[in-house]
Amino acid sequence: MDQHRARTSIPAATRHEIAASLAGADAHLARHYPGERATRQPVHTVYVPADRFTPGTAPAWGTAALALLDTHAPDPATFATVLGLPPHLAEEIHHRVRAKLTREPVEDLRIDFEDGYGRRPDSEEDAAALRAAAHLTTARRQGTAPPGVGIRFKSLEAPVRDRAIRTLDLFLSALLDAGPLPAPLRLTLPKVSHPDQVTAMARLCDAFETATGLPAGRLTFEIQIETTQAIVGADGRATVARLIAAAPTRVEALHYGTFDYSAACSVGAAHQAPDHPAADHAKAVMQAAAAGTGVRLSDGSTNLLPTGDTAQVHHAWRHHHALVARSLARAYYQGWDMHPGQLPTRYAAVYAFYRQGLPDAARRLAAHLGAGPGNTTVLDEPATVRALAGFLLRGLHCGALDPEEITTATGAGPDTLHTLAGPPH
Repeated sequence: MDQHRARTSIPAATRHEIAASLAGADAHLARHYPGERATRQPVHTVYVPADRFTPGTAPAWGTAALALLDTHAPDPATFATVLGLPPHLAEEIHHRVRAKLTREPVEDLRIDFEDGYGRRPDSEEDAAALRAAAHLTTARRQGTAPPGVGIRFKSLEAPVRDRAIRTLDLFLSALLDAGPLPAPLRLTLPKVSHPDQVTAMARLCDAFETATGLPAGRLTFEIQIETTQAIVGADGRATVARLIAAAPTRVEALHYGTFDYSAACSVGAAHQAPDHPAADHAKAVMQAAAAGTGVRLSDGSTNLLPTGDTAQVHHAWRHHHALVARSLARAYYQGWDMHPGQLPTRYAAVYAFYRQGLPDAARRLAAHLGAGPGNTTVLDEPATVRALAGFLLRGLHCGALDPEEITTATGAGPDTLHTLAGPPH
């Protein structure tokens, strides 16, 4: 039938009225739900107390991690046995972990002026903020700074608000005086319990940009979810979405704070962990609130450190490896690491996740692109194709996968994966 002669019944005026009535909803969705980003997300954030940060912190963590690996799992077979890695991946993962610890041991580092630093005299914290900016400037000049860097300052709660603002201002001003700000620069706002605190943080970013001539929107920040009020407010409504909406173009990520949140839920010290049911509930709410917004998620940390004799190190490694693997399966692609000895198991879990998933993801994506045999066992929706491309990109970004093997297996290079993984049009 000629489509130009096919009869329709809904008047054009009705279509125009509907379009006009939904214009506000269209604008709201475009502003608040732009879709997931296909850019690199770090697999972890390393927290270092401000008074311990130096230009050599990141490479020193890599050296310490390699020394621990050489002492307690010097060969692929031992490492694989300790962690329960598939035997056929043992050598590959061991090699990639060692290469990562040598080349880029830390992907994202936070200079910590909050819990890891504590309360100090104002003059001491002032000096520490300026020193941290100077050390970061030196690290960038020397090439020892991680790809991602930033600062966690104190919260905007009344008792420490002025101190938080001053530390942030001193640090950013000193960095800017030394040259262009790092890109990315990550600012972490802890202990958020009300949307107005997010609005206030956005106003601080506006004020700094205006005062220094930075482009509007240059500064973004992360929200730490460490209080129960950040999950459920006094009115019984879920709060996380309201936190994001309070500064939709400024909020970069949500980070779960294991121990503050657990304590707020009266979880005993022995049971405070990222896999506690209270943690799973909080993170499920965070995940639903952030979906489609472009705001990324990070899991928290474990306080079981790989120290002591070999048996103790192996126990802590197995614990950390299992937690990271669990988070990855639940689509938490980032977490906190608090000790150099957690780097080997962070990367082992991440690399195993992507290398084990590569054959199936590549086969399904190749079938979608017509570069491989048709898929007769799984019918992938466009949304799943975005997820497949995003999976491969994440593996590429962290060093688990290589561009050549992805292109060979799928027929698609990194540029095509970015297009496929980006927001739907």
